Amino acid sequence: MRKLYGNAAEALLLVVIHSFAIIGAAADSATSAKIQASSVWQVSQQFITNAHAACDKTSGSGIAECFIDQMAKAGASADAVSFAREFTRQNHGDVGIMTGFQPVGPVDIAWITYPLRANTNYGLLLVNGQPRIVNVEDLNLLDKRAMEQTPQFRDLKYRFPNVDVWPGDRDGTTWPNSQKGPNGGIQFVTDYPLLNGCHACARAGAALFTWNFNAQGKFLGTTFIGMTPAPLQ
Repeated sequence: MRKLYGNAAEALLLVVIHSFAIIGAAADSATSAKIQASSVWQVSQQFITNAHAACDKTSGSGIAECFIDQMAKAGASADAVSFAREFTRQNHGDVGIMTGFQPVGPVDIAWITYPLRANTNYGLLLVNGQPRIVNVEDLNLLDKRAMEQTPQFRDLKYRFPNVDVWPGDRDGTTWPNSQKGPNGGIQFVTDYPLLNGCHACARAGAALFTWNFNAQGKFLGTTFIGMTPAPLQ
């Protein structure tokens, strides 16, 4: 094999570096482009049946990739497949497909369908801000400490000893309310069931939180704003 000397070796090195730069830029572009309604795809029961038939024998994390690959075969757009792959990766392999989109600006709202879950098959995302995807069902982001310090919650805890916040009972169609926040920011109001220890346990009411963003769309955290009472028995 002939060796390269001097300028020839330097030129080859520059070509390799440039190639990697192009690949990196393309990857960054794919995940930085604004999320839009073109990523929406409706999940049919036929798709779920066919995807299970094709993927159920797949082991480990491969089942998520298999499901997403089935989307393209079922006619989903490239944007829908790309978003599902990006979000599923962020969501630790829990497949999520965008089935609704509402532009608000500077942060928008997306409905997600989780085809592999037994419960809570719908979820909400706040997208196009900073960070790019904020998962409203991530309970670790809720200001639960402020809620737990209120007399209202302490009284509820006396009646329901195991009460806690659970992921929202979303229906996939009812959009959360948005309102103006301080200094030109925006807030989204969402509710979460308060359950007494398990998904099928007694419902003790609901907790309300705002998701707060500044005028540039940067996520500032959540704020507990109140509770609604348990349903009448």
